[in-house]
Formats: sequence, C-alpha cells, structure tokens
Amino acid sequence: MSTVSPIFEHLESEVRGYCRSFPTTFTHATGARMKDADGVEYIDFFAGAGALNYGHNRPELKKALLEYLAEDRVIHTLDMHTEAKAAFLETFEEVVLKPRGMDMKAMFPGPTGTNAVEAALKLARKVTGRPNVVGFTNGFHGMTLGSLAVTGNAGKRAGAGIPLSHATALPFDGYEGSVDSLDLFEAMLDDGSSGLDKPAAVILETVQAEGGVNVASVEWLKRLRAITEKHGVLLIADDIQVGCGRTGAFFSFERAGIQPDIITLSKSLSGFGLPFALTIFRRDLDVWSPGEHNGTFRGFNLAMVTARAALEHFWRDDSFAKETREKAELAAERIATIANRHERFVHETRGLGLIQGLACTSGDFADLVTEQAFQRGLIIETAGADGDVVKLLPPLAIPREDLEKGLDILEAAFDAAARKMRADDEDEASTSGSGMDPVVHAGADRGDKMEL
Repeated sequence: MSTVSPIFEHLESEVRGYCRSFPTTFTHATGARMKDADGVEYIDFFAGAGALNYGHNRPELKKALLEYLAEDRVIHTLDMHTEAKAAFLETFEEVVLKPRGMDMKAMFPGPTGTNAVEAALKLARKVTGRPNVVGFTNGFHGMTLGSLAVTGNAGKRAGAGIPLSHATALPFDGYEGSVDSLDLFEAMLDDGSSGLDKPAAVILETVQAEGGVNVASVEWLKRLRAITEKHGVLLIADDIQVGCGRTGAFFSFERAGIQPDIITLSKSLSGFGLPFALTIFRRDLDVWSPGEHNGTFRGFNLAMVTARAALEHFWRDDSFAKETREKAELAAERIATIANRHERFVHETRGLGLIQGLACTSGDFADLVTEQAFQRGLIIETAGADGDVVKLLPPLAIPREDLEKGLDILEAAFDAAARKMRADDEDEASTSGSGMDPVVHAGADRGDKMEL
C-alpha cells in the first residue's frame, strides 16, 4: 500500500472512517478497479457505498460530461430551468416512469440521500397533518435529524446529541425470529388504545443495506402496502442504496408488484459518483408552495447530464438488468460455497441482486476478513448493527472476470481469517493451560494488520 500523507492525520477530523479500513492513497479508477499512488490495483466490491453502479469513469458518461463542460454550459442554477434538467426529466419519465405505469412528480431536494429522505418525511407530514413516521429495526436513512429519527442504529442515533422524536420503530421482516411485525402493526392501527399515533407514513428499504443486507419478502411487502393503503398511511420506499438496478430491476420494490407513494433516490442516480438526489411522489401529493423546501445545490446540472446518459445507455431495454441478475447468481453460488466451508465463522448468506452478504459470527471476524481482502487487492466492507456482515457491493457493470477474481480473493481472505482465528484460539488455550498470563498477540485487535 502507498504511503499516506500526514496531512490527513494533522488536519482532517477524527470522524473520517473508510480511510481507516483502506489505508492507502488512491489516484486512479476505471471500471471495477482502483489504483493507489504506488500503482497497486484493487478490485472494488464497495462501489462508493453503492454510488457507482456503473463503475468508475464509465466512458459513455464521461464523454457526455466532458462535452457539456467543453461547451461552457451552465453548471449551477438552483432550481432555474436548464436544458440539462429538461433532458434528464424527459428521459427519466420516458425510460423509468412510463414503462412502470408511474404518474409522479419529481423534486430536487439537495445533493445527497439524506436530503431526499428529509423532503419525503416533510412532505408526508404536510400532506397528512400527522407528525409520526414508522420505520423499522436495522433501517438506515441518513445522518440528518429527521433521517436519524427513523434509523435503527444506536451509534448513529447517538450522534444526534438530542432526542429523536416523532418516529416509531417496528420489527423488520424476519427480525430476530420475532412474531409477524405486520400482525402487530395492523393490530395497533386498529386499536385506539395501542399507544401508536396514526403515522403520516411508513419508510423502509426493501433490502436493508447498512443494516446487514436484510431482504424483505415479496409477501411481506405486498401486505405492508395493503395495510398502509387501508389506513391512509403513505408508503415511502428508500431506494437510495438499493435502487438504480442494484437488486436487478431499476427499483428494488418492483419484484413485489407494488407502487409506493413516495420514493427517494440518490447514490447511483447520477451514474458517475456526482452528488444528486431525487424525491418522487404521486402527482396528487404535490402540495408544496414555491420555495417551501429548497437547497443551494439542488440544480447541479453536471449530475443531470451523467444521469441522463446512464438512463439512455443502461435502461432503454432489459439487457443490463438481465446481466446483473446473471452476475448475482454467480456471486450467490460462490458466497454459499464460502459459507459452507466456514460454518464455524459464517452462519448465513443473504442478499438480492448484486447486494449480498455473509453474516459472520462476530464483527471481529468480519473485520479480519475485510482486512485480509484488502491486503490481497480487494476493497470490501462490513454492514450490520455489529459490523458482522461482509457485504458485497460491486459495480453492476463489473466485468465477469473481475467479479470472479474478486470472489477468489474473498474466498482466500475467509480462509486466511479462519486460520488466524483458529491459531489465536489454540494459543489462548495453550496459554491458559500453562497457568501463564495471556499473551497479547500482534494483530489481535480489530483494525491491526495481520501477516500470514
């Protein structure tokens, strides 16, 4: 790995995170590969936390961006009319909305996913006049206050520094083997003494990404939609990480044949890693007054240019989605093999499309796997409340040979991590049996580098 400049430690806040998992200085990236300052190549199974579904520097998108810049076209306009915005909206309606029978309006709330969620929550409360919103265990919706209120992770919630209110958490599908959460939800809605204030909306990820790659069943999603419709509760689908083709279809909820009332998109919407977010909703829900919700960078035309190019190139027909599903089958087969080989350390595989995970017995083991993977040239991260799920999130457009090579590295990383854990267990047992004080082994702490 390359030498890391001391400027980061000197000047950048301790809040920085991913750079600690991948301690090198990246300089170039194309497709599914990244290169550091020493010329070392890495296969990317992280894809900008899902912001790079089409890979790094996709040529068709880069060409559209460079042509736009070369002509001195307008870049920043807040919400003024531009040709770039018109072209994006026309293509979005033609390629995404109309084929799915979706008659919706769109708003540009700001540059990131949490902006889209905040706009969705505010709109739901404005439309219904009700403040409460239901979220689900292990859900993640962003790091601003409204988004945090409907997020499950205790560590992220604690960062708010104030009480997070007007939100109720219910068990997600299959949560801890609990009773059917929708039985509970419907009973509470029907019972005036349940203590659950009728919510403005329910917000969910149909596949919980940061929460541990938890996949809601089609039956559960259909029933949730029916319950919300029956009780006049809006359904918000957060497709920020698992939309734009991540699960095989453009929207993650398409497999259930349902249509949410409000949908949030970001991450791979621009297609190029540029900041871009969109909140779309049923036409009759458009009760905003001009300027009632806004943001300085809601008119980032460069993102609209690459977003349109991505829609044109990848979503005019079903071929890209078909390729994604084929790669997903390969990935699922390979991670099942890894899980079977390491039953002591892996208790489950999960996923849909090209978001898949291996649920490990501990966060320590999962961290060791990702560390060993990085040493071998693979960038991959963890998810879940305890960081115990090794999460595959490669670009959807990853060449098959890169996908296979990355899976080979992942398998080797699991093998190495298992050897290390077994060796540490044997050393500990030996030390305990001798009556000597336990020895602290080099590399035993999470985050330290191991040598095999």
